[in-house]
Amino acid sequence: ILTTLVKGICKPVTCKIRILPSVEDTVNLVKRIEKTGIAAIAVHGRKKEERPQHPVHCDVIKAISEAVSIPVIANGGSHDFIKEYTDIETFQKATAASSVMIARAAMWNPSIFRKEGLFPLKEVMQDYIKYAVRYDNHYTNTKYCLCQMLREQLETTQGKKLHAAQSTQEICEVFEMADFYEETTAIFEAKKTSSETEAKEEDDQMEDPDVIKMAVRFDKREYPPQITPKMYLLEWCRKEKHPQPVYETVQRPLDRLFCSVVTVAEQKYRSTLWDKSKKLAEQAAAIVCLRTLGVPEGKLCEGENHLINKRKREDQERLNNRDHTEHLTEPSHKKANFIEETCDMNVPKM
Repeated sequence: ILTTLVKGICKPVTCKIRILPSVEDTVNLVKRIEKTGIAAIAVHGRKKEERPQHPVHCDVIKAISEAVSIPVIANGGSHDFIKEYTDIETFQKATAASSVMIARAAMWNPSIFRKEGLFPLKEVMQDYIKYAVRYDNHYTNTKYCLCQMLREQLETTQGKKLHAAQSTQEICEVFEMADFYEETTAIFEAKKTSSETEAKEEDDQMEDPDVIKMAVRFDKREYPPQITPKMYLLEWCRKEKHPQPVYETVQRPLDRLFCSVVTVAEQKYRSTLWDKSKKLAEQAAAIVCLRTLGVPEGKLCEGENHLINKRKREDQERLNNRDHTEHLTEPSHKKANFIEETCDMNVPKM
């Protein structure tokens, strides 16, 4: 798998493992992994069956670091080593690794990366809650992260209230941030109202009595591979001797969504639904046109797909032409040898 990834993509490929029962087996495994061409390897210094309360095996990570030439990233030091920023370097030196990967220590207090020292946990948690509210993080995820920060304080009155919280608002109340929640949600509601007004204005600007509209979206799962409504519409226009379809696409600045109008035989068509990309908006416009005209759009449920059959015929013709070209360009001495050999086979032996 690693070899295929390294050869198949242009990005650096890394790998992470846990240690094996013996140092020798672990080092041998890492050497095999190194030969795949990966850029670096992360090593969690515990065995498969070991849990966070078990000590991290720095000696094994160090043996790996000394045995391979690729960067080794040490992991697993949160419980035993990393309590503050300076401990990160201590763990790195103990493992002779090129760098350190931190998970739980960063969850317990994200300010672990602050060179000047940790911020008070209460301050960190309140800052985190502000981000969670502003970016509308789901309350279950917010609650989980805060529980990780509280740790041994979960049995306190505050910890029990947090555990019982069933919404972002209730979480804010636990940490005496109810006013912040109300102010922030009020701002959001105002922005939402403004956005809806602007969106309606954008839609009004797109209104044109001469444009035929439907509420449709393009779902590529409903179509065969490499077959789209735009292809079907272009094929129909060629068959009916119409100019090829012309697409005019606009982007709404507010939410960066797209809407496209396609003109076919001097008639315009568009979907009333805005899409997240220009390509999707154009496909939706093509669907509106095809459905209005009563023309197949290439969906899997429509049965036999003439475009697929056409492509198969074209592919077969290209293959036949290539074989014919190769036959014509074959060196004459090879043909001569083939003829001689054929003649020899047909001559009865005396």
